[in-house]
Amino acid sequence: MSAPSRFDRGHTDDLMTFLAASPSPYHAVANAAERLEKAGFRQVAETDAWDGTSGGRYVLRGGAIIAWYVPEGAEPHTPFHIVGAHTDSPNLRVKPRPDSGGHGWRQLAVEIYGGPLLNSWLDRDLGLAGRLTLRDGSTVLVDVDRPLLRVPQLAIHLDRSVGSEGLKLDKQRHAQPVWGLGDARDGDLIAFLEEEAGLTAGSATGWDLMTHPVEPPAYLGRDRELLAGPRMDNLLSVHAGTAALVAAASSGAALTRIPVLAAFDHEENGSQSDTGADGPLLGTVLERSVLSRGGTFEDRARAFAGTVCLSSDTGHAVHPNYAERHDPTHHPRVNGGPILKVNVNNRYATDGSGRAVFAAACERAGVPFQSFVSNNSMPCGTTIGPITAARHGIRTVDIGVAILSMHSARELCGADDPFLLANALTAFLEG
Repeated sequence: MSAPSRFDRGHTDDLMTFLAASPSPYHAVANAAERLEKAGFRQVAETDAWDGTSGGRYVLRGGAIIAWYVPEGAEPHTPFHIVGAHTDSPNLRVKPRPDSGGHGWRQLAVEIYGGPLLNSWLDRDLGLAGRLTLRDGSTVLVDVDRPLLRVPQLAIHLDRSVGSEGLKLDKQRHAQPVWGLGDARDGDLIAFLEEEAGLTAGSATGWDLMTHPVEPPAYLGRDRELLAGPRMDNLLSVHAGTAALVAAASSGAALTRIPVLAAFDHEENGSQSDTGADGPLLGTVLERSVLSRGGTFEDRARAFAGTVCLSSDTGHAVHPNYAERHDPTHHPRVNGGPILKVNVNNRYATDGSGRAVFAAACERAGVPFQSFVSNNSMPCGTTIGPITAARHGIRTVDIGVAILSMHSARELCGADDPFLLANALTAFLEG
């Protein structure tokens, strides 16, 4: 019989449901919005006038969502506590002319999004998801969540160099999936998706589509202490942030800050878009919240000066087969609690005062935390943290959950860490 976890696995079970139901950023924000609606939040349109009454609200734009809860008695200058995350993950995305093929095979023309571990997408059953844009400008979500596509690997008999030189993939020639027999004229992907979505033929004039592995998330290991699944970078944080915001809004605590969830798109390719962290969306929403409560520019400045953002993204757990790639004195372990991410060259936004903020939240929640720094010989990745700090002038702290196989089609984390992260985020938002 499996050894019991120290923690209730209900949160992780729910994360697995969220991951499976969110094959694209558009699905992720729709699922987050549904959870917020059930907790009493209501959507507001950016084109409407906003009122300053208390309660929960959210804004949807493409693959991004900004949600916030205004407690009773909040002043125009009340600061914000923000959980920042991103909804996108590396994958294969459909090109404008999707139908391709040759030599009797129907294929899809795809472009590489972000920095995927491309070998992890080979010989894997893939579905297709995203959104179709109709002639009237409305959008329809689509998700073909069954084996539809496959990027077939070349047999070793046809490339003996793989054994001695390793696998070498050309992103243009070797990453195009097959999805049937025939030629490009037999494909007509968009017509197929219109039929899948119950739309009239020819009604879709635009599309944002991407592949996803159809294998569901699963517990792994003798004692089921690990979780394997897709898109943990960074839907794990989106899910935890949504749960934390709902908990903070419904806790009945005397909130002295306005809790916010900011889940952006396009982090994996630089965040420079109208729905990315380097765009104006977050700053505009926060400023409008201040002004809708009768605030002035002075109130905005005071609110931003007291605001803190926890930028929550996955980080690297120590890898048992490559321990020398990690800093020798910092070895984050799975199920050891969330990690505080530090880089003195500002690839992460954490400084000493930010560490104190996160340490206090973890202490209130009774959650252990770890520190992560990169090996000096390895270039360090980055997050939305430095972008958020620089663009809005707000104190930002980089945190997350330690995982293995980051940017793989299927990543691996500790099954207890999502619960620990959510508790720390809740304590931060309530504090």
